[in-house]
Amino acid sequence: MNSLWKQAIIKKTLHDKGKNLDEKESLSKYELAKGYREFIITTKRHIKDFIFVMLGIFSAAFGFKGFLLTNHFIDGGATGISLLISALTKIPLSILIVGINIPFVILGYKVMGKQFAIKTALAITGLAICLAIVKFPDVTKDNLLVAVFGGFFLGAGIGLSMRGGAVIDGTEVLAIYLSRKFGTTIGDIIIVINVIVFSAAAYFLNVEIALYSMITYLAASRTLDFVIEGIEEYIGVTIISPRSEQIRQMIIDKMGRGVTVYNGKSGYGKSGERREVEIIYTVITRLELNKLNTELEKIAPTAFVVMNSVKDTKGGMIKKRPMSH
Repeated sequence: MNSLWKQAIIKKTLHDKGKNLDEKESLSKYELAKGYREFIITTKRHIKDFIFVMLGIFSAAFGFKGFLLTNHFIDGGATGISLLISALTKIPLSILIVGINIPFVILGYKVMGKQFAIKTALAITGLAICLAIVKFPDVTKDNLLVAVFGGFFLGAGIGLSMRGGAVIDGTEVLAIYLSRKFGTTIGDIIIVINVIVFSAAAYFLNVEIALYSMITYLAASRTLDFVIEGIEEYIGVTIISPRSEQIRQMIIDKMGRGVTVYNGKSGYGKSGERREVEIIYTVITRLELNKLNTELEKIAPTAFVVMNSVKDTKGGMIKKRPMSH
């Protein structure tokens, strides 16, 4: 790469990160290397996000046109509202997807920021174009298959888009905003929105379609969780025991996992014993939970153990293959 062009790119990268650089200011080799590395990481991330969003667009469009539209089934949220209005008025879904999500894009700008809003606007526009010009086969007329697989492809599309940093259904943005405003949970707000959508479907279409649409929503939700969280479920385990050193060695040697050890104080009762203890924290997969419990039973059957679900992990040893012993 030409050195002047390289410096210009790096200065632009550093400027975007909030660093004021004079046009004539030269950069040291370290700053050049660091800036270039940040530029490469950012570029790779944008390419990865673009691929995820494009896959999400085509998956969602296939779910719509290959399954849901011909049977007038709907989903929850903004997507469900678009499908319901399309079934009632014959307005093209591609127009409704854009029109109904515009307020959510504006809200996303206020709640999540400019970059999120731009990505979401482009993703929704891409989905609308795909629905308008790309032809998909009408896969099946079986209502149960339509509900399950339509939900599967739609959920996969929404999940892939979210992994790319955008959404093609703005309900989550509204739920985040309302949860901050009124102090309620995001899940409760989404449930209320979907109850309204499915009640409207039962009233304007019929109860049978509304019931099948609930199956579609459940299939989409489970697929969305699968795409976002991955195939493995992680468990964060906190262990407090006087035999912390033996437990630490067991997790490293027999489980093949890394551990974090931090100091704490034990205390129980109003005037109970207080002493320094080493607290062990590790992350394992759900499949390894039984083995960990068995080994803990051998070493410290009275150990105090707290387990929490972990959505995802990065770095460390958790996503590497456990060492064999």
